[in-house]
Amino acid sequence: MPTIGMKRKWLASGAALIALATAPHVSAQETPAADPATTEVPQEVIVVGVRASVARAVKLKRDATTVQDSISALELGMFPDDNVADSLSHITGVSISRTAGGEGQKVSVRGLGPEYTLSTFNGRILATDGAGRDFAYDVLPSDVISGADVIKGAEASLTEGAIGGLINLRSASPFDKRGQHGILRLEGDRNQMSELDGQKLSGVYSNTFADDKLGVLFGVVLEKRDDRTDVAGNDGGWTRNPDPTDESWLWGNAWGGNIDPNNNGVLDPEEYGLIGPGQFRVGSILEQKKRSAFTAKVEWRPNDNFRLVVDGLTTKLDSPQVGYQQSFYPLYAPGRWSNMVIQNGIVTSFDMTNPDPEMRLNPELLNQTSYRVVETDLFGANAEWRVSDTLTLTGDVYRSTSSRHSGGQDSYVVLRMNQPNSAHIELTGAYVPSVTVNFDDGRDLSSGLASGAFTDSDFNTHYFSLAGDNIDDEINGASFAGKWAASKGWLESLQFGVTYTDRKKSRDLINNSLTGGADYYSGDNAINVGDLGSNVISHSFTLPNFMSEVPGNFPRTFLAFDVPAYEQALAAYDGHLRPDGEPYTYADAAPVWNPLQSYRVGEKTWAGFVQANLSGERWTGNVGLRVVQTQTTAQAWDAKILDIIENGAFNYTAVYADPTSVTQDSEYTYWLPSANLNYRITETLRLRLGAARTMARPSVEMLAPTNTTESVSWGEFTQIYGGNANLRPYSADQVDASLEWYFGKNSIFNFAAFHKHIKDQITSSWEPGQDIGVPGYLFNVSRPINGDYAKVSGIEIGLQHFLENGLGVRAQYTRNWSTSFVGDEERPLEGIAPSVYSLGLFYDHGPISLSLTGDHTDGFVTATNVLGAGYNEQADPITWVTAHASYKINEHLDITLEGQNLLDEANTYSINGNPLLPQGYYRYGASYKLGMSYRF
Repeated sequence: MPTIGMKRKWLASGAALIALATAPHVSAQETPAADPATTEVPQEVIVVGVRASVARAVKLKRDATTVQDSISALELGMFPDDNVADSLSHITGVSISRTAGGEGQKVSVRGLGPEYTLSTFNGRILATDGAGRDFAYDVLPSDVISGADVIKGAEASLTEGAIGGLINLRSASPFDKRGQHGILRLEGDRNQMSELDGQKLSGVYSNTFADDKLGVLFGVVLEKRDDRTDVAGNDGGWTRNPDPTDESWLWGNAWGGNIDPNNNGVLDPEEYGLIGPGQFRVGSILEQKKRSAFTAKVEWRPNDNFRLVVDGLTTKLDSPQVGYQQSFYPLYAPGRWSNMVIQNGIVTSFDMTNPDPEMRLNPELLNQTSYRVVETDLFGANAEWRVSDTLTLTGDVYRSTSSRHSGGQDSYVVLRMNQPNSAHIELTGAYVPSVTVNFDDGRDLSSGLASGAFTDSDFNTHYFSLAGDNIDDEINGASFAGKWAASKGWLESLQFGVTYTDRKKSRDLINNSLTGGADYYSGDNAINVGDLGSNVISHSFTLPNFMSEVPGNFPRTFLAFDVPAYEQALAAYDGHLRPDGEPYTYADAAPVWNPLQSYRVGEKTWAGFVQANLSGERWTGNVGLRVVQTQTTAQAWDAKILDIIENGAFNYTAVYADPTSVTQDSEYTYWLPSANLNYRITETLRLRLGAARTMARPSVEMLAPTNTTESVSWGEFTQIYGGNANLRPYSADQVDASLEWYFGKNSIFNFAAFHKHIKDQITSSWEPGQDIGVPGYLFNVSRPINGDYAKVSGIEIGLQHFLENGLGVRAQYTRNWSTSFVGDEERPLEGIAPSVYSLGLFYDHGPISLSLTGDHTDGFVTATNVLGAGYNEQADPITWVTAHASYKINEHLDITLEGQNLLDEANTYSINGNPLLPQGYYRYGASYKLGMSYRF
């Protein structure tokens, strides 16, 4: 586990961390979150320095009528972190997941996963490049926003669609600070593990004209960075024997045959549910990330009663990845394993000495590439008109789009060694099993890779998957709202409004698995790579510090294997005869449109709300109702399996009938009441109460009736349904209570408790041994379903204290308890971290600003029942430490030094936290960044 030896790491790094520390990540929101698209942003949005930012955070939390926390830019164009998700992770109850290179990507609030969270920009829904609704924050540089609000409570005036929390990102206004202002920033970074570098140039210019009636703001970000992520995991999963005493695992998944240590051909009681490795891999992902963003805002304020804003944002993320990996496929078959050692129901050691070419271990070179180019745009116009002293009207229109066209450009390509060998495999508790392979000619796998002892002729062609999807997401929205200042008794004002959203999302999967192209060059049709004559394998290489934190005996050297060159060599081999006498034709293996996993989803939503804002002598609050009606149309395609062709051991090709279109329509209406109260017990003690009904729509791909049986290719007969349009949204009845003690200037201690009763929560069913109409085969069937209900309760504790001498501390702790129920079965709720906590130490005085922050996320379940009831995949605990230091040379120039992941932690996954059953390992390394800013 990555937390072993953490205390030693903290002590060894302490002095360096404090030296690196910079401005704290705590800062304030500047705009009430209830209506960010229509509420005028006051001048104080951009705060210069940490102390002012902390003071604003305290004041806004005290005055808010719902539960929320915020962060803001330290000044124009300068956010507390390079990544928005990283900044959000310092907020109470927020945790994040990371993508290649360690960059924050997906955000969870109060332990509920990204699918329970909605992200907006100035109150407008952000289109996404993934299959669902959860926004990938790595497409958006933090330099283009001025702040972010994490809204955990609910109000009728807020956009619906979040149960965990609504995250609203805010852009700066030229009227935040009138006159001409600008900043230019240059940064360079270095990763200690990979020894790779990056650079970034960013700038913002703001000005007001015509007696401060017209303002403009422009921003630009250009970034280039090379990343590396060391990875290990398994694609074929773990083999588990059937267990007649376990209703959820009567059939097992031992595709090659039940693991049989005594070789008697019978499933003995002591072999029930026995687990062994099916496949594992180890390698590294290299990424060349290029990111650009351009923003513009024109704001017209001809008088105090009218404001018109036209703004736009366009970003492009170009992050191709190449993964060099070694893959091993020791899946059990009778006569394949010998000298087995069993520990607590797991085969932890065995030999593979069978001379049969299909029974021995044939190590593989795995090249996995990902072509991810995301273009995201958001354009809109917003107007506010103060009709009279008591009536204000607002209107907003926008268009948000995201596109990623990767169809057929991702690859999962395997070359398989063809030399006789004997092998030994052992599970040691490390994230990579130890593997020793000795070839009959005297070569050894690990030392041979390091010395360049292997050439093209030592490999055969094998699995050749070319895939990728084209995703287009378009959201058009409009809203009209008003606010009437009543000032009648307890009724302070009345808000009302209506919104319309039209979302169209399409996915076109392009791959070669549907036609059998992925297996075109495998089995009996494999080609000796040496016969291709194109030097497909060029040289061996070793990456610096590769897997240096993982003990064990496994290869730590790679063979350079270029997929485009390999494709060209295969195409040039056309005309040579296959064993069946037919000529090889590369076009037969090329990727084509896969209708079974493609879809079109349309979603039209009308929402109306009314909200009464109330106030008394010692309290403020609101009550309201939001009514939401959504119409969904989903189109997908289906094709029956006509035949399954066996190409060799664990190698099959499914033959499909012509696809037919499947269309589904659905409609639902939800009534969402809410109430919030902020009661001033004393001048320093506040009580906040809230109650609401909320909803979160199913992920877009779960609305489309897609299905896949791709696992047939490697001998796992499973049909996975993507979903259907009749899935109901999650809905939750939730209550919040928060007690806040403002015990000093810029200081707060708060305790909060919350409870959510979630209905129609979406989970996956598992139906083993089903007849889906394929003669001679029974399939396991998985499909998303609405579960009965789930319960989530939790507490939040926060402390923030800043002394007059510049020293400060911030600590937060969130604890969740969650359970879901499907029929009579009780399951953990997927994606819920039981606890999240952090500690930050700050110093801000004069020209010096320092901070050190550690964010910890406990382990949580990511998938249930992966090997039967009670066998859950879980993310293991992780602690992420950052440190920043800045020095202001003068009023125009400052320098900063930052450190990320200073403990060099890795994201790891396992089955039930068992170190003998690792599921995944992702190490990013510690990185450092030096920056210089010039402002005018």
